[in-house]
Amino acid sequence: MVKGESALLRFRIITISATLVILVSLILSCTSPGETPGLPPEEDESAKEDPKITFGNGGAPFIEPFEAPLEPIPVLEATLRRNPDGPDVVTNPSCTLVLVNKDRNLPEDFVPANLVQPSVPFPFEGDLPRKRMRQDAAQALESLVATAAEEGITLYGSSGYRSYQTQAQIFEANVRRRGEEEANRFSARPGQSEHQTGLAMDVTSPEVGFTLTQQFGATPAGRWLAENAHHFGFIIRYPEGAEDITGYAYEPWHLRYLGEEHARAIYEADITFEEYMEGR
Repeated sequence: MVKGESALLRFRIITISATLVILVSLILSCTSPGETPGLPPEEDESAKEDPKITFGNGGAPFIEPFEAPLEPIPVLEATLRRNPDGPDVVTNPSCTLVLVNKDRNLPEDFVPANLVQPSVPFPFEGDLPRKRMRQDAAQALESLVATAAEEGITLYGSSGYRSYQTQAQIFEANVRRRGEEEANRFSARPGQSEHQTGLAMDVTSPEVGFTLTQQFGATPAGRWLAENAHHFGFIIRYPEGAEDITGYAYEPWHLRYLGEEHARAIYEADITFEEYMEGR
């Protein structure tokens, strides 16, 4: 082999090796949990002085700049641990694109990292876990609410992060009031709630008395949200007429953060998150 051919061969081997390392890194970023599960903040006494939330002047939350890298789309079956004696559990709960529904449960002890309180208005006082989101989602929500305000639309946060234990209490209360079958049309069983990911926020407005109601979708605020949420990386997770796909009734207030590229693709295709992920 001549000297020039030998050098070319070494260059090709180095290029292929570097490409493989990058691909493996991308896959691992979306297929491994990334955090050590711990106690939910509301059940951990040390959370009374939560180091993950910092406050600036006047006690307003200050969120350090954070730019989330674009995550690869995970393969659904590869990110699910089958359990013949119980619910199937996702193996990538920290992934921005984790699909959580009635067939794909979060680990009971999963708590997202970097939970912060976004600088948006809430119709209630107090430093509560339900005001928190993952940092990337919180920053996107701040931009969404601020832009809406500039266009004359007033939006309030209502319910963000919930622990597995909190969701269990909520679901049990709804079952007592409505029965299990009806309750599961609008309320998730523990482990099946997107709120546990830290990537979801229910929003509301004065137009509906700060409640969570389907009537919100017909208000100026609800229409603006449906038309513009994707610009900030959010989707309306449970759209009207898609209950047979998502498993839940229409919730015009429920925002789920996916990142701008994926949210835009779902909006433009007019499909659900399930259809988007299953089509990959």
